[in-house]
Amino acid sequence: MIDITQTIKLDESELSFSYICSPGPGGQNVNKLATAVLLRFNVNTSRSIPPIIKRRLMKLAHNKISSEGDLLIKASCYRTQARNKQDAIDRLKDYIKRATIVPKHRRQTKPTYGSVQKRLQSKKKRGSQKKLRRSKPDE
Repeated sequence: MIDITQTIKLDESELSFSYICSPGPGGQNVNKLATAVLLRFNVNTSRSIPPIIKRRLMKLAHNKISSEGDLLIKASCYRTQARNKQDAIDRLKDYIKRATIVPKHRRQTKPTYGSVQKRLQSKKKRGSQKKLRRSKPDE
Protein backbone atom coordinates (compact mmCIF):
# COMPACT_ATOMS: atom_id res chain seq x y z
CA MET A 1 0.00 0.00 0.00
CA ILE A 2 1.19 3.50 -0.87
CA ASP A 3 0.17 6.19 1.62
CA ILE A 4 -1.10 9.37 -0.06
CA THR A 5 -2.93 11.03 2.83
CA GLN A 6 -4.21 9.74 6.15
CA THR A 7 -7.42 8.51 4.53
CA ILE A 8 -6.25 7.61 1.01
CA LYS A 9 -4.01 4.61 0.47
CA LEU A 10 -3.24 3.34 -3.04
CA ASP A 11 -3.05 -0.37 -3.73
CA GLU A 12 0.16 -1.16 -5.63
CA SER A 13 -1.71 -3.60 -7.87
CA GLU A 14 -3.50 -0.59 -9.46
CA LEU A 15 -0.18 0.69 -10.81
CA SER A 16 1.53 -0.76 -13.84
CA PHE A 17 5.09 0.00 -14.84
CA SER A 18 6.84 -0.37 -18.16
CA TYR A 19 10.49 0.35 -18.76
CA ILE A 20 11.82 2.12 -21.83
CA CYS A 21 15.15 3.49 -23.05
CA SER A 22 15.92 6.81 -21.46
CA PRO A 23 16.90 9.80 -23.62
CA GLY A 24 19.10 11.27 -20.87
CA PRO A 25 22.72 10.73 -19.84
CA GLY A 26 24.14 7.24 -19.53
CA GLY A 27 27.11 6.98 -21.85
CA GLN A 28 27.40 3.69 -23.69
CA ASN A 29 24.57 2.15 -21.67
CA VAL A 30 21.96 4.64 -22.87
CA ASN A 31 20.86 2.41 -25.76
CA LYS A 32 21.27 -0.90 -23.92
CA LEU A 33 19.46 -0.37 -20.62
CA ALA A 34 15.81 0.52 -20.15
CA THR A 35 16.05 2.93 -17.22
CA ALA A 36 13.12 5.28 -17.94
CA VAL A 37 9.84 4.35 -16.28
CA LEU A 38 6.32 4.77 -17.68
CA LEU A 39 3.76 4.57 -14.89
CA ARG A 40 0.13 3.83 -15.78
CA PHE A 41 -2.64 4.43 -13.28
CA ASN A 42 -6.26 4.03 -14.37
CA VAL A 43 -8.19 6.76 -12.60
CA ASN A 44 -11.64 5.48 -13.64
CA THR A 45 -11.26 1.94 -12.29
CA SER A 46 -9.37 2.81 -9.11
CA ARG A 47 -11.02 1.57 -5.92
CA SER A 48 -8.67 3.52 -3.64
CA ILE A 49 -9.74 7.03 -4.60
CA PRO A 50 -13.16 8.58 -3.80
CA PRO A 51 -15.24 9.72 -6.81
CA ILE A 52 -14.97 13.47 -6.07
CA ILE A 53 -11.17 13.27 -5.95
CA LYS A 54 -11.22 11.24 -9.19
CA ARG A 55 -13.10 14.08 -10.90
CA ARG A 56 -10.65 16.69 -9.59
CA LEU A 57 -7.69 14.52 -10.61
CA MET A 58 -9.11 14.14 -14.14
CA LYS A 59 -9.45 17.93 -14.38
CA LEU A 60 -6.04 18.61 -12.84
CA ALA A 61 -4.07 16.19 -15.03
CA HIS A 62 -6.27 16.29 -18.14
CA ASN A 63 -3.29 16.56 -20.51
CA LYS A 64 -1.62 13.44 -19.05
CA ILE A 65 -4.70 11.20 -19.13
CA SER A 66 -5.31 8.91 -22.10
CA SER A 67 -8.71 8.24 -23.68
CA GLU A 68 -8.98 5.01 -21.64
CA GLY A 69 -8.61 6.96 -18.39
CA ASP A 70 -4.96 6.05 -17.73
CA LEU A 71 -2.82 8.67 -16.04
CA LEU A 72 0.59 8.37 -17.73
CA ILE A 73 3.72 9.56 -15.94
CA LYS A 74 7.12 9.20 -17.60
CA ALA A 75 10.17 9.47 -15.34
CA SER A 76 13.62 9.60 -16.88
CA CYS A 77 15.54 12.10 -14.74
CA TYR A 78 17.81 9.59 -13.05
CA ARG A 79 20.25 7.02 -14.38
CA THR A 80 18.82 4.07 -12.46
CA GLN A 81 15.52 2.30 -12.92
CA ALA A 82 14.77 2.22 -9.19
CA ARG A 83 15.17 5.99 -8.72
CA ASN A 84 13.03 6.70 -11.79
CA LYS A 85 10.34 4.35 -10.49
CA GLN A 86 10.33 6.13 -7.12
CA ASP A 87 10.21 9.51 -8.91
CA ALA A 88 7.15 8.40 -10.91
CA ILE A 89 5.39 7.21 -7.73
CA ASP A 90 6.22 10.49 -5.96
CA ARG A 91 4.81 12.50 -8.87
CA LEU A 92 1.61 10.40 -8.81
CA LYS A 93 1.31 11.03 -5.05
CA ASP A 94 1.73 14.76 -5.70
CA TYR A 95 -1.06 14.77 -8.31
CA ILE A 96 -3.44 12.95 -5.97
CA LYS A 97 -2.55 15.22 -3.02
CA ARG A 98 -3.25 18.30 -5.14
CA ALA A 99 -6.60 16.77 -6.16
CA THR A 100 -7.60 16.36 -2.51
CA ILE A 101 -7.43 20.13 -1.92
CA VAL A 102 -10.93 21.57 -2.20
CA PRO A 103 -10.88 24.67 -4.42
CA LYS A 104 -12.03 27.88 -2.78
CA HIS A 105 -15.34 29.24 -4.03
CA ARG A 106 -14.71 32.64 -5.59
CA ARG A 107 -17.32 35.31 -5.07
CA GLN A 108 -17.44 37.86 -7.84
CA THR A 109 -16.86 41.42 -6.66
CA LYS A 110 -17.35 44.84 -8.22
CA PRO A 111 -14.65 47.49 -8.41
CA THR A 112 -14.94 50.23 -5.80
CA TYR A 113 -16.21 53.68 -6.73
CA GLY A 114 -12.78 55.19 -6.06
CA SER A 115 -10.96 52.69 -8.29
CA VAL A 116 -13.41 53.35 -11.15
CA GLN A 117 -12.89 57.13 -10.81
CA LYS A 118 -9.10 56.69 -10.72
CA ARG A 119 -9.18 54.56 -13.89
CA LEU A 120 -11.35 57.08 -15.74
CA GLN A 121 -9.08 59.94 -14.62
CA SER A 122 -5.98 58.18 -15.98
CA LYS A 123 -7.79 57.46 -19.28
CA LYS A 124 -8.69 61.15 -19.67
CA LYS A 125 -5.12 62.20 -18.88
CA ARG A 126 -3.68 59.75 -21.40
CA GLY A 127 -6.19 60.86 -24.04
CA SER A 128 -5.30 64.52 -23.55
CA GLN A 129 -1.57 63.69 -23.93
CA LYS A 130 -2.31 61.94 -27.24
CA LYS A 131 -4.48 64.85 -28.37
CA LEU A 132 -1.55 67.25 -27.92
CA ARG A 133 0.61 65.10 -30.23
CA ARG A 134 -1.79 65.40 -33.16
CA SER A 135 -0.71 67.71 -35.96
CA LYS A 136 -3.03 70.59 -36.75
CA PRO A 137 -4.32 70.75 -40.33
CA ASP A 138 -3.07 73.63 -42.54
CA GLU A 139 -5.49 76.53 -42.71
